[in-house]
Amino acid sequence: MKKLHAFTSFFEFTKTQQTALWVLLTTISCLQGIYFYISSLPPAAHQPTKWVSLNLPDESAATTARKSYPIYPFNPNFISDYKAYKFGMSLVEINRLRAYRKQNLYVNSAQEFQQITGVSDSTLQLMRVYFKFPDWVTQSRQKNQYATKSKSLAPVVKKDINTASADDLKQIYGIGDGLSDRILQARQKLGAFVSMEQLNFIWGLQPEVIERLNSYFEVSELPVVQKIKINSCSLKELLQVPYVNYTVAKSILIYRSKNDQPLTIEDLPKIDQFPVDKVNIIALYLEF
Repeated sequence: MKKLHAFTSFFEFTKTQQTALWVLLTTISCLQGIYFYISSLPPAAHQPTKWVSLNLPDESAATTARKSYPIYPFNPNFISDYKAYKFGMSLVEINRLRAYRKQNLYVNSAQEFQQITGVSDSTLQLMRVYFKFPDWVTQSRQKNQYATKSKSLAPVVKKDINTASADDLKQIYGIGDGLSDRILQARQKLGAFVSMEQLNFIWGLQPEVIERLNSYFEVSELPVVQKIKINSCSLKELLQVPYVNYTVAKSILIYRSKNDQPLTIEDLPKIDQFPVDKVNIIALYLEF
């Protein structure tokens, strides 16, 4: 009995202690009830939607900011990264234009800008109204359009590319001082052009410019060239052939030594590291 009395004595409280205990239990029960109630609500009911809407980026706000940005006419060759971003250009599209400009080349029309950068039609429509090209570009374009219109009125008399001057070459839209000098230097190094295809191997000439050159120039008369006898020449003689470097010349001699039959033009593409795209041109400098 003494042990039982000692155990039950732990549960004997004064009136004040009993009141405090009930208040504590009631508070705990209320707090648990509130917690379970809030947990049972849908997520949207207790998310701070107003706070989130103030901090998350708003697409409509960005569009409004873009429209409010003042834009003035500009040369697209020198467009800034910020302005390109405002028009919606991607980093890849901007880098394409940067790589093109590093070659000392320029876009001279909205169509050429799209061709180089790859921007969408909708983006180009937004940008082209602000494009401002130099006066000489506009004048050259008008001159070229006039020449195109007048082409149907009178046939074009082609000039010999081997007698053309720098001024003659600069009459072609897309050719300035730099490219005209490069063409004349290539002609001087070769002695003369034996084919208009050789223009394809001049660095910096775009396909459309080469097409225009072919419309106004030609090799009127095949120049006299000193042909190299491919079946009996030496390494030193082979190196005199245009577009044949040391590696190619050595490969020709190795191939020739392994074949009992004389080499023909059909054998050239079979030679290791031979510039296949120039077979027909190189053959004009060889004697089989």
